[in-house]
Amino acid sequence: MPPVKIYQEDQIASPMMRVWQNFSANPFALAGLWTIGFLLLLTIFGPMIAPFAPETQDPRALLLPPSWDPSGTVAHFLGTDDLGRDIFSRLLHGAHLTFGMALLIVATALFTGFIIGSLSGMMRGIKSSILAHLLDALLSIPSLLMAILVVAVMGPGLDNVFWAVGIALTPQFVRSIHQSVHEELQKEYVTAARLDGANSIQIFWYVIMPNVWEVVIIQTTLAISAAILDIAALGFLSLGAQAPSPEWGAMVAQGVDNLLTAPWTVTIPGLAILFSVLAINLVGDGLRSALAPIRN
Repeated sequence: MPPVKIYQEDQIASPMMRVWQNFSANPFALAGLWTIGFLLLLTIFGPMIAPFAPETQDPRALLLPPSWDPSGTVAHFLGTDDLGRDIFSRLLHGAHLTFGMALLIVATALFTGFIIGSLSGMMRGIKSSILAHLLDALLSIPSLLMAILVVAVMGPGLDNVFWAVGIALTPQFVRSIHQSVHEELQKEYVTAARLDGANSIQIFWYVIMPNVWEVVIIQTTLAISAAILDIAALGFLSLGAQAPSPEWGAMVAQGVDNLLTAPWTVTIPGLAILFSVLAINLVGDGLRSALAPIRN
């Protein structure tokens, strides 16, 4: 009878599988991941399942409380605002304006920051030093303040919010990738690869990048939560989405006047923003913890 070979799970598991094992062992990270998946479904299918159009007004249903209140109705599950608009429907339509736009903005900022950060990180000398100091100066300005400055120049509106928040977040990607690539260039294994005859492109893709993905992933999760807050803040300040847009920050601004008489008009979209940012931060912390043993 041939000998039975016994393999340890850690020996046969791929790095990706080990990351998932470490990540799934964190219940808070899993809860955040499920919440993000739910938000993605709402972003894609929310307008299709919304019972009302986001701008439909019903004069007979002004400031109705949520359905669990004795004065509420099932037809308006989360109540209505001061114009009789269904908050549940507006929340579903607003998912792609806040959460969906944040994902698109971060994807654009990541692409731009990856190219600039990678190219500058591979440079040496005065060019790299000048860019590093320029990025330090830009990052000294909070992303929200930077977005407000850009919107002040370009004018309010969702289209300009896309560019404003993207411009505010791109330096963060450039800086993190630039610094990571520049640090990896100083390692001995890069020198060994260069002595083996690898060119700059091969060194970047096959030697440096496997050690930079952790930084990129973590920075992406942080940027998504920052983008959601910036979009909502600009909408609240009437610098982003304009009434009657169902963007979550704009919904909070539109309900502030009725905060005492109809608090659900503010708390419900505010909780949507809170849970979105919380879920992304939980996933980001889970990924950071899951990637640390793999890197070490």
